[in-house]
Amino acid sequence: MMLNAWKWYQRCLALHPVKTQIISSGFLWGVGDVAAQAITHSTLHKHNLHNPTDGVEEFKINWKRVAVTSMFGFGFVGPVGHFWYEGLDRFVRLRLQLQAKSLRFVGAKVATDALVFGPLDLVVFFTYMGLSSGKSVSQVKEDVKRDFIPAFVLGGGVWPIVQVANFKFVPVRYQLLYVNIFCLLDSAFLSWLEQQQDAPWKKWFASFLGLEEKERQG
Repeated sequence: MMLNAWKWYQRCLALHPVKTQIISSGFLWGVGDVAAQAITHSTLHKHNLHNPTDGVEEFKINWKRVAVTSMFGFGFVGPVGHFWYEGLDRFVRLRLQLQAKSLRFVGAKVATDALVFGPLDLVVFFTYMGLSSGKSVSQVKEDVKRDFIPAFVLGGGVWPIVQVANFKFVPVRYQLLYVNIFCLLDSAFLSWLEQQQDAPWKKWFASFLGLEEKERQG
């Protein structure tokens, strides 16, 4: 069954590469948000076990939020990701003229992806989620300042490793599939992070990096 599904995906990717990546990205980001909601509920449940007076609500999926998150996959990750990885490969091979699969080739791709697409993806995600929830532009700016650094630092410890294997061993036409699989975990992480609001550990990040002090001085 898995083999048939893989062959079907290959046919779809060959015939409709952009549409296939858009649909798969939207689906995976939706599944990731469901996982994030489950993780958040589980965390609150464990917290309430130590505070019985808070009560424990039954876990219910917020389908509106799942739809909103899926639209991020459909509208941004799928189409932008498709053209990004195709364009990145052409840029490194043709403009930088680096030998495919070489150490410099892989390093250039990983560095460009981490410093360009990574930050863009985070800013667009947090901005989109904030506006979709009805927040004002000023509130969204505060959310981005609050969530960007923790997401960038924590994600920066994982994604470069993922991308080294991607750019070294995975053919270009399958690199988006590889990334989309990890995006399932990434979407769960980002959705969970966004749902944490003003969690103490986020304030620790801001304090550690001196952001709060800079804001007070400003």
